[in-house]
Amino acid sequence: MMKQLVLAAALFGIFSTAALADDRYATRPPVVLSPDLTAPWINQLGGGTVRPVVYQRPVVQPQQRGLFQRRIIRRAPQVTPQTVSAINPGIPSIRHPIEPQYLPQMVDYDTTEKPGTIVIDTNNRFLYLVMQGGKARRYGVGVGKPGFEWAGAHKITRKTEWPDWTPPSEMISREAAKGHYLPARMDGGAENPLGARAMYLGSTLYRIHGTNAPWSIGSAVSSGCIRLRNEDVVDLYDRVSVGTRVIVM
Repeated sequence: MMKQLVLAAALFGIFSTAALADDRYATRPPVVLSPDLTAPWINQLGGGTVRPVVYQRPVVQPQQRGLFQRRIIRRAPQVTPQTVSAINPGIPSIRHPIEPQYLPQMVDYDTTEKPGTIVIDTNNRFLYLVMQGGKARRYGVGVGKPGFEWAGAHKITRKTEWPDWTPPSEMISREAAKGHYLPARMDGGAENPLGARAMYLGSTLYRIHGTNAPWSIGSAVSSGCIRLRNEDVVDLYDRVSVGTRVIVM
């Protein structure tokens, strides 16, 4: 009889505990996990004085540009005109197109000089190749800068294609004082300041020659030589011969 009472009491205790457990967890608190990776990943239990918290990312609104708001446009850096190399001392530093009057053309020319003579008008920057019938073939030229002007009559004593260049010692010293250091010698070629052709005048240091700086035609820029565009000096070179009379005025 005693054993039955003890067993009944034990069963009663077990069923009472289960009932209390069911009552205690009848309504479970929600589990909220923070979606923010920067927040600690912990269970936030509701109930009592603890309130569940849900972390949200701040929303960044795109900036709107007003109808009349000033728009900033970034421009590419301006390319400045190229400057002239030190091997072309004295010529203009800004490249510009050659002016039309300096392009080769046939013109009326009244002179007593024989056809085939070259006449160079340094004031107006023109070279005339005298032709038959009161005509001349005119070319634009670059001439001696102030202090290097000269006048006289000579003959072409030598003709050279793609001449090399040996600057006179006086020129080397003069340009070195300005910070321009010239080579002692330069082989003929596209970079040579004497250009494609050269016609030497008498026993002087002066020449009629081409140039790798065609924008200098029409200016007083040289140390006394007469320069033409490369295409023009080639044309003139083919039209004259050694012994041609050249008048510079």
